[in-house]
Parts: sequence; C-alpha cells; structure tokens
Amino acid sequence: MLDFVRRVAADPRIVASLPLDPEGRTWLPLGGPGGSEAWLIGWPPGSGTGWHDHADSIGAFTTATGALKECSLAARLPTDGWKTLELTEGIDRSRVLTAGQGRALGRHHVHEVLNESTTEHAVSVHAYFPPLPRIRRYSRTGSVLRLEQVERPEDWQ
Repeated sequence: MLDFVRRVAADPRIVASLPLDPEGRTWLPLGGPGGSEAWLIGWPPGSGTGWHDHADSIGAFTTATGALKECSLAARLPTDGWKTLELTEGIDRSRVLTAGQGRALGRHHVHEVLNESTTEHAVSVHAYFPPLPRIRRYSRTGSVLRLEQVERPEDWQ
C-alpha cells in the first residue's frame, strides 16, 4: 500500500484534481489496490484530524504537496473494553512528512495528522485494508487518552 500511495502522490494530474477549500478538509475517493480503500485528502492551513485510530485496518499515507506532521504513540494499546488510559512517558513520537514522504500504519495505530502551516495547503494520499470498518476518536489531556467516539462508515455518508 505504501508503494501505491507514493505512486499516486507523485502524479500531479491526480493531485491537481482535488478541489481545495480554505475552510475545511476535502477528499476524493480513489480506487485502491487489492480491495483496499484509498483517498486523496486536502488539508487547509491549520487543519488536523485529532487523535484517532483505524481499528482493524492497516494503511499507508504519503504527503503529495506541502507538509504534514504526524504525532503517534509508540505503544500497543488495548483494542477494546476501555474508556480511559494513563499513557507512560516516552511513547510520544512526532515526524514531519514533506512531499514524497510517507509511512505505513499497522492495526490500531493511534495518531493525529496536522497541517501546521499557516499559509499553505497540503495534499496527501491514504489507503486502508480492509476498507475502514470503524474509526475510534480520542481526546488527549497530558498523559490521559480517552475514547470519545466510535464512527462507522454509515456515519461518514
């Protein structure tokens, strides 16, 4: 999947097909490889996802234009049956992905993605397999991670 998102992100014709909105994220579905789901996503300045995971899906994303910051947790969290966790020190990771840079995501990878630019849009390509069965959204205050919401595909329609 990482090869796929990198190839798509390198195609200026596909990247330019995404309408950009100065106020909110935009996205276009793409045909993903091998039954995966894929998206082209536009990130206006200052936008982000908030903390979330992609449940049982594996995935990959690559920045096509601009730069995106990914904050993640370097720890395997319990998958279900909890509402609040106290995180240990040293598990926070942060990286900035510029055009052409990407990463693979394992199951239950908890992260947030941000466009920290105050002036420039970013565009990225994402793919997930199996297609997202749910997204869990979290809030974070210091070392406390709290499950806030579980979204399913019907919630995104």
